[in-house]
Amino acid sequence: MYTKDSLMRDLMNMGIDRHGTLLVHSSFKSIGVVEGGPHTVLDALSEYMSEGLLVLPTHTWSTINSENPKFYVQDSPTCVGVLTELFRKRPGVIRSLHPTHSVAALGRDAEEFVSGDEKSETPCGYQTTWHKLLQRNATIMLIGVDLRRNTFIHGVEEWAGIPGRLTDHYEKLFTVLPDGTEIEVPSRRHCGESWSHYYWKVNDIFIKEGAMYTGRFGFAETRVCNTEKMTEILFEMLHKNPNLFSNGDPLPRG
Repeated sequence: MYTKDSLMRDLMNMGIDRHGTLLVHSSFKSIGVVEGGPHTVLDALSEYMSEGLLVLPTHTWSTINSENPKFYVQDSPTCVGVLTELFRKRPGVIRSLHPTHSVAALGRDAEEFVSGDEKSETPCGYQTTWHKLLQRNATIMLIGVDLRRNTFIHGVEEWAGIPGRLTDHYEKLFTVLPDGTEIEVPSRRHCGESWSHYYWKVNDIFIKEGAMYTGRFGFAETRVCNTEKMTEILFEMLHKNPNLFSNGDPLPRG
């Protein structure tokens, strides 16, 4: 059985910078049996990163749309796992205001980090927390999930201007603050979900080029990614082949 102390040791053994910015995608079940359940996992992450910034995605893209256009910052549940849903409700955690791709943050500069998300017309634009991860050279940790769950790569595709990734039309969405204030956020969406299905194609290249390495968090195989190195590699690859993630064709050898 895994404990808070053992999970914190796992973070240390993987070389996670406790003073930096860490974003976590996760599958709680993959971690194994944890004493105290998911709250213990969040306790371990929060305590380890107490001198830095801990970020979890709190996405609502599966439920917030033109038919259900109001994102309630305080109440709208996440669609990306139990840890994210519990984390957003914790004391001191601040949730960003993007209607479909919000994040929640705890720690140093959390309020500054999440500010401005709602000003972006796209999920991962230059004004969002996803680009701030790059500016901070943040670490992204994938606990029990692979690169298909790495939202940051959606951002890189946006910044690289890859065609066909975003809708041409805007949905009229609203972010509703706890006091009832409504902010209109006209939003373009990702076109379908198929692109991310092929993000696995760069797994071996990321490892070879030092943009990612693997470790263990509890029982879960965990990928640790460097945002700057991932972006550098992907910009070069997407410049040569904008259709890199348009299909499942294996990459050429060499």
